[in-house]
Amino acid sequence: MLEEFTVNNKKIKIYGDISKKELPVIFLNTYMDNGEEVFHNCLKLSCKDFILVVISNLDWNNDMTPWYAPKLSKKDVDCLGKADDYIAVLTKAIIPKVEEYLTKKEIKIKYYAIAGYSLAGLFAVYVTYKTNLFTRVISGSGSFWYPKFVEFVKDHRVNQKITKMYFSLGNRESKVSNAVLKKVLDNTKELERFYHDKGIETLYEENPGNHFQDPAFRMAKGIKWTLDGE
Repeated sequence: MLEEFTVNNKKIKIYGDISKKELPVIFLNTYMDNGEEVFHNCLKLSCKDFILVVISNLDWNNDMTPWYAPKLSKKDVDCLGKADDYIAVLTKAIIPKVEEYLTKKEIKIKYYAIAGYSLAGLFAVYVTYKTNLFTRVISGSGSFWYPKFVEFVKDHRVNQKITKMYFSLGNRESKVSNAVLKKVLDNTKELERFYHDKGIETLYEENPGNHFQDPAFRMAKGIKWTLDGE
């Protein structure tokens, strides 16, 4: 790890090799603060050099969701849809702090990408409608079952600077009894086709297992694909 600090109660950890002076910077929102595991998996996969900025201590069900959605079960909680508030923190506080650090290290930013798993995979797509800072998206097992999200995508204009979008799911994620969660496979495939038809380079990839299997490795696979073709 290169650096660690806190911004607006969010924990930020930066990983990478700063011997090169121009690098892509990938922002990864995490639930379990598993950024180190993701980065180590990237090294195992021989990913091209990049900077990984890991953000944790998030208000997960609220920071990562675009609007209110009721809980899926009695054991769950409602999602309050405070993504826009978090986007303001990300763009106005976290990213400037990261830029300040990279400037001190004389690192030139090649481009910004946004990555996330589960609800953070949903957020990674949503944020591209709110800012043009990011040009690439990595969505691992994105929560595209989220009510009215596909409709939102089709009714709004995505950031025109987006060049690559990665989507993945476990091959057992839609094999559940919950009628809302069942939609995740069809919705993810529909979104991938939608962006591909818009001229964006996309990939949809299936991994063995359910939603909770090998999330760090799955994220690393998406990061590798996103970095390839430089």
